Amino acid sequence: MSIVTVQLGQCGNQVGHEVFSCLCRDLHGPHGLSSSRDSQSYRDACRERFFWEQQSGGLVARAVLVDMEPKVISQTLSMAARAGSWRYSHHSHFCQKQGSGNNWANGYSVHGPRHKEAIMDLVQREAERCDRLGGFLTLMSMAGGTGSGLGAFVTQCLRDAFPSSFILNHVIWPYGTGEVIVQNYNSVLTLSHLYKSSDALLVHENDVIHKICAQLLNIKQISFRDVNQVIAHQLGSVFQPTHPAEGGSDYSRNPLGDLVEGLVPHPEFKVLALRNIPQMPENCLAFSTFSWPGLLKHLRQMLIARAHMEEGIDWQVRAPPPGPSSCGHSSDKPFNTSIANLLILRGKDVHSVALGSFQDPSLYTSWLSPQDAFHAWKTPRAFNKYEKSAALVSNSQFLLKPLDSIVGKAWNMFASKAYIHQYTKFGIEEEDFLDSFTTLEQVISSYTTL
Repeated sequence: MSIVTVQLGQCGNQVGHEVFSCLCRDLHGPHGLSSSRDSQSYRDACRERFFWEQQSGGLVARAVLVDMEPKVISQTLSMAARAGSWRYSHHSHFCQKQGSGNNWANGYSVHGPRHKEAIMDLVQREAERCDRLGGFLTLMSMAGGTGSGLGAFVTQCLRDAFPSSFILNHVIWPYGTGEVIVQNYNSVLTLSHLYKSSDALLVHENDVIHKICAQLLNIKQISFRDVNQVIAHQLGSVFQPTHPAEGGSDYSRNPLGDLVEGLVPHPEFKVLALRNIPQMPENCLAFSTFSWPGLLKHLRQMLIARAHMEEGIDWQVRAPPPGPSSCGHSSDKPFNTSIANLLILRGKDVHSVALGSFQDPSLYTSWLSPQDAFHAWKTPRAFNKYEKSAALVSNSQFLLKPLDSIVGKAWNMFASKAYIHQYTKFGIEEEDFLDSFTTLEQVISSYTTL
């Protein structure tokens, strides 16, 4: 099953380049599998999923690149071409001469309708290249103008044009210290509109990835590329092929469909967080050994304690005892209640791993059984540089605190009418803001009462 990636705005295009580079490195890297047949099956599935092949044999990304300024797209196209192992199509990008000025309304109400036909023609063409279309993965930020505003508009167009296809929005959460003065407005408008069109929102927080770069990878001068490479590694750890069942060898599953169906049992709960271990500098790997019980113990504690990475986990947080009193944890308690979890395991001895700790009913809300709430994907194929690695995609209270914070900051600005005129001049009225606040306050309420 093939995935068409739509890269939106500066952030989406820079992340997208790193994602395809990561996938291609893994495709050509050491496989760590017991059979060459299984390795070939994995590579074939990866190619079908993310690339199409030219007659000359070169790999071309199944992607559409969109930005309102030409600079980043030009850089992205040339970097991919210079790498030599893959490239973007010369006919799959759209750009203009003027950006959105960090204004969500400009991207959503002006650029979106004006360029809808040209952008959707590119998407349609890329979708028609797929023998089996699995759905769409959009890469976008929440804080700017093009990625957020145009991204929300394009997502609505995708839903209208492909009503039965899966749509997963990968969203970059802005730094808490602020990138642009109106980032909280842009974020609230983005999330509320995506909630109506998307099947699921997979979120990466810039602050969290920055900490991983600094504390786990020991990077002294952290660049956006460093941050994007960590995001790309984590996304690859989820979307590269895995087996559909214990001991299987068929890699042809639709990861978007399986992910959405397993993790989003109710349309009120669409926000997904991703945690990945281990993460360390490459020069430390030769001196490190990993066991599956140790990796899963850390990952489980990261889940229940809402920890962002394996360093500094609060080991005092414990799952509540079974019974009626364990239901309905309030949001200020440290324990993180889950709706559903997906565990992806890659590497040596993967099929002997015991998963009982993630099937504990106390981890989950009472209205789903652990059999329905927990899923696992596995492959003996090692991912990139790690002999063993685990990723956890969680629909839980992970993002409740940052969501509550960003809505609160936006509401405080809105109450004083700060910068509202920048949005009304492009057709976004106060009623639109109020509708967005209402949507997200309902989401916060729903996650709080799990």
